[in-house]
Amino acid sequence: MAHVKDLWFKSVNTPGGKPQRVPTKRNGKGKRWLAVWIDLDGRQQTKAFAKKTDAERHLNLMEADKARGNYIDPNGAKTILSVLAKTWLESHTADPSTRTIYEGYWRVHIAPRFGGREIGAIRPSDIRAWLKQLERKLAPSTAGRVLALLDQLLGSAVEDGLISKNPCAAKTVKAPELPKRKIRPWPRERVLAVRDALPERYRILATLGAGCGLRQGEIFGLAVDDVDVAEGVVHVRQQVKQIRGRLIFGLPKHDYERDIPLPASVAAAVEEHLELFPAREVTLPWEEVDGEPRTFRLILTSRESKPLNRNYINEYVWKRTLERLGIIPKVRPKMKETGRRDQSVREYGMHALRHYYASVLLDAGESIKALAEYLGHQDPGFTLRTYTHLLPGSVGRTRKAIDEAFGAEDLGEETEE
Repeated sequence: MAHVKDLWFKSVNTPGGKPQRVPTKRNGKGKRWLAVWIDLDGRQQTKAFAKKTDAERHLNLMEADKARGNYIDPNGAKTILSVLAKTWLESHTADPSTRTIYEGYWRVHIAPRFGGREIGAIRPSDIRAWLKQLERKLAPSTAGRVLALLDQLLGSAVEDGLISKNPCAAKTVKAPELPKRKIRPWPRERVLAVRDALPERYRILATLGAGCGLRQGEIFGLAVDDVDVAEGVVHVRQQVKQIRGRLIFGLPKHDYERDIPLPASVAAAVEEHLELFPAREVTLPWEEVDGEPRTFRLILTSRESKPLNRNYINEYVWKRTLERLGIIPKVRPKMKETGRRDQSVREYGMHALRHYYASVLLDAGESIKALAEYLGHQDPGFTLRTYTHLLPGSVGRTRKAIDEAFGAEDLGEETEE
């Protein structure tokens, strides 16, 4: 039962059996009254006050908060962030590759600054100062993702009733502003030049990326049974992912399987590729490094009939091809010199093939909704925001539509009147 206890006196039984109040050793801090209540987990909680009225007021507040569902554990704010992070990361439901990224963000960027702090002692001003330092060494997008992880950690503390407010949600804590860069799809000539310059074994990479809009991991995981020439469809069912240096099979991004139209030209290129480099059975764990093994007859494998490793393909196949064509320089600044990753990884990576695919479809009049489906985007709004500047201009279409509706001659006669 909730009650207020007098710390300076205690009740004892006299020899006659009657209770008597006797003084106790005072704590020296002037706090005489102890509010005692039971929390939501059935544990006894206490807090000392100098005045009895303050203790009673606090007790009434705790009971009211419990009744309203607003109860905050008074000791929750003393939880060390590293303890909270360990539990959160272990219980997070993201796919293994995303979880690995989160663990890296925590270990490298968050733990050194906040790992040993009590969550209730972290202030918005602390986060602003940390974020300012973060922006000096990371790209704005990466710094924003690190901040988002800390936001999720402290947000979970609010949901669990450990703290009342998330300091990351303060108005003065603002995510780094991303540079406004419009995607500039490669011209057709460059796509064809890269395709033709790739080693013959890997030439189909460019065809599947530019012709079907597949992600790199989805191309690596594409199996013979996923390509239905008769129906003219590519079934995107799995991808090859890399977890702590180990290759695994897993569902496509966002666990979202999808079907993509298979152009006849791409189907012919796949058949030609398989004649030169027959499909090979590859067995890898499913979703986790210790997951159940699954086997697929992959269209693309290495010379040793192994699944493709993105590190090798990106560095020794893709970049080398772009260097030979003069698309990127052979000597590029290293991360230790600039403090940031080589930007050619993002600007000239295989993802450029997906952008080309999107630009071709939009130019042909395909809808944003259909494009989002083919690209595997969960939100068509994201697709629109990414590619809105590639949509065909409406000015010319408007003139043509009005001329066809009214007739140029009719409009001209009315204008003369």
